[in-house]
Amino acid sequence: MNAKKVAFYTLGCKLNFSETSTIARSFKNEGFERVDFSEKADIYVINTCSVTENADKRFKTIVKQAQKANEDAFMIAVGCYAQLKPEELAAVDGVDLVLGATEKFKITDYLNDLTKNDHGEVHSCEIDEADFYVGSYSIGDRTRAFLKVQDGCDYKCTYCTIPLARGISRSDKLENVLNNAAEISAKGIKEIVLTGVNIGDYGKGEFGNKKHEHTFLDLVKALDEVEGIERLRISSIEPNLLKNETIDFVADSNSFVPHFHIPLQSGSDAILKLMRRRYMSDLYVDRVSRIREVMPNACIGVDVIVGFPGETEEHFLETYNFLNELDISYLHVFTYSERDNTPAAEMDGVVPLKVRKKRSKMLRGLSAKKRRAFYESQLGNVKTVLFEGENKEGYIHGFTENYVKVKAPWNPELVNTLHEIKLTEIDGDGLVRFEFTQEAVAV
Repeated sequence: MNAKKVAFYTLGCKLNFSETSTIARSFKNEGFERVDFSEKADIYVINTCSVTENADKRFKTIVKQAQKANEDAFMIAVGCYAQLKPEELAAVDGVDLVLGATEKFKITDYLNDLTKNDHGEVHSCEIDEADFYVGSYSIGDRTRAFLKVQDGCDYKCTYCTIPLARGISRSDKLENVLNNAAEISAKGIKEIVLTGVNIGDYGKGEFGNKKHEHTFLDLVKALDEVEGIERLRISSIEPNLLKNETIDFVADSNSFVPHFHIPLQSGSDAILKLMRRRYMSDLYVDRVSRIREVMPNACIGVDVIVGFPGETEEHFLETYNFLNELDISYLHVFTYSERDNTPAAEMDGVVPLKVRKKRSKMLRGLSAKKRRAFYESQLGNVKTVLFEGENKEGYIHGFTENYVKVKAPWNPELVNTLHEIKLTEIDGDGLVRFEFTQEAVAV
């Protein structure tokens, strides 16, 4: 008998990608064959996100895409949107099963009956029941893996639904993280990206309660000793949780690369207070200055939200000027969108959508300028590049340790190899050209 086929689609963040990968492995253990989402499958699993309005809307489009491939397929929704609005997803035409935060990792327990339903069946929980930890990591792109170390969040930012979708802050045991890292290393993967909802909070919930033995710095130090991993990259980390000791350790570490992504959200202290962020803009300046002091060539990325309720033109210009003067490398710009059951959705001073879009466009322009300036500052430097596995219009791409994106004519032999290169010029598409120095660092 032929194995049943399953396909996956992931919306949202690196954390979702790591969890999809783990869920996919549980299907493989049950004898399923994984196929591409564009192919005909017996089951389609969509891992949803609810950070932006756009992610909500895309869900229906993805369901239709799966129905085109096989209108009789069994359709399952998991993830943040499935926890926040299960009934809404269950009502979408074609959806058969919706699993909330505690159920998604038990997905194969629900596969005894794959009969299509007129209305999706919902298995979700009260979010305070999501108090246990399930470790996961992604292996899809051969060159890097996303390793989940933490889940949930205890912060109460006024615009955010993540605590409602993922529950309290909790962490994996250090031993488990190290075992997962070793498994990834054994598969020949050269780079691990640490991921979670609030990874700087690592350690909390290590024993199922707030007691913990380890800190984020302990985690970083222990991972730095794992053999076979050439690169470790910290994904997003809150500025108030990025301590000097961690920055200094990364500067001298064996494997951690000089790349930080630090959410700011606003350069105006008045807006930061409305958002209930846990720092003011001067602390952010301090973090950037410290990184620049010990790692002058580090790449520093920034998250920023425009159009938050109460953001006047003066507040926005304060943010724009703050970022313009700051020595950072690129921005991820989010246009504020109202989310149900958040304090911000009830706030006065709603910014018109047209104004939000205009501000977003201005900051995206600033990001392009910042990235170009950062790339220009790196020309002439000798760096190490890790090449990706995709042929993009006759070119192979890769990233240096400090996140400069480079390109060269396609050569399959370069895939998943590290090479020492000298950055020479910026191409017409904004990517960097290079010359090889002597030889591959590791193959």
